[in-house]
Amino acid sequence: MRLIRRTKAAAAAVVLASALGSTLAACGSAGEDDGEGADVDVAENAADRFDDGTRMKELAEAGSITIGVKYDQPGIGFKGATDDAPQGFDPEMGKILAASLGIAPEDITWTETISDNREPFLRSGEVDLVIASYSITDERRKVVGQTGPYYVTGQQLLVRSDSDIESVDDIKGQEVCSVTGSTSLDNVKAKGAKPRGFDTYSECVDQVLDGTVEAMTTDGAILLGYAAQHPDELQVVGDPFSEERYGIGYSKDHPEMCEWINDTLTKSFEDGTWEDAFDATLGKSGVDAPEQPTLDSCQA
Repeated sequence: MRLIRRTKAAAAAVVLASALGSTLAACGSAGEDDGEGADVDVAENAADRFDDGTRMKELAEAGSITIGVKYDQPGIGFKGATDDAPQGFDPEMGKILAASLGIAPEDITWTETISDNREPFLRSGEVDLVIASYSITDERRKVVGQTGPYYVTGQQLLVRSDSDIESVDDIKGQEVCSVTGSTSLDNVKAKGAKPRGFDTYSECVDQVLDGTVEAMTTDGAILLGYAAQHPDELQVVGDPFSEERYGIGYSKDHPEMCEWINDTLTKSFEDGTWEDAFDATLGKSGVDAPEQPTLDSCQA
C-alpha cells in the first residue's frame, strides 16, 4: 500500500525511514542495482526552447553536461569498481534534468562529489550541477544556488548491533562520525556528541564497524543502506532528529537555472518519472514512493 503523507515533511520522513528500516532488515537489498534505472524521454531540439545566453541553451547545444554525485551512498548515489556509471536516486534525478536539455544518459559526465567539495566544484565550474544528498541550507545558498527539495529525509544514527546507544539522547560525550562539510556533524555537536569528520561515508562506516567511533550519523535513507549491507553487525536507531531537504546545486553565475530545474522537477512529479526514479532505486527496498515535496520558489 502507498504511504500517506503527514502534514509535516519531517513526519513523512519518519514514516519513510520506518518503512525502509523494516523492509531492509528483511531483504537486505539496499544499494543493489541491476544497472538499469528509470526510462527517460530525451527532448528533441531542446536548444530551441531556451533563450540565447542561458546556461541551459549552452548545455543543450553542447549535448553534454557534468553532474556531481556521491559514489558511496547505496540507493542514493553509488558506483562500484566495475560499474560504468553511478546508480541511485540522485543520478536518476540527473538523467531527468539532462533529458530536458536533449542530453542522453550516456552523454552525462559523472563526477564523484564528496560533501566537502560540493560548493567549490560549483563555484569553479568543475560541474554544472550537484545532486549529491545536498541538503538545502541558508548558509549554502549564500555561495551557490540551491533549489528543490526533490526529496525529504531525516538524520538518524548508525551503531553496532551490540551498542547501548538507542537514541540521540545517548550520544552525549560519544564520538560520532559523518563526512566533513556535512550538516550532520553540526547537528550532533549541538546534541553534545564529539564529531569526527571523514572524506567519505564508507570510511565512517568502517570506523563504526571496528569500534573506533561509537556511531555514524547522516540521513536515515543512507544509513539504512549501510545497515542492509551489514545486517548482523549494524543497525539504525532512534527517530529522525532533523529535517533534511535534498536540493540541486548550481552556480550563482547562472541564476536562470533555478526556474529550469523547478519546471523540470514539477513535470517529473506530474508525469510519473520522479516516482519511476524512486521505484528504480530507493523503492527496491520495497517501500512505495512518498508524495512529492513542495518546491521552494526561485529568488528574483
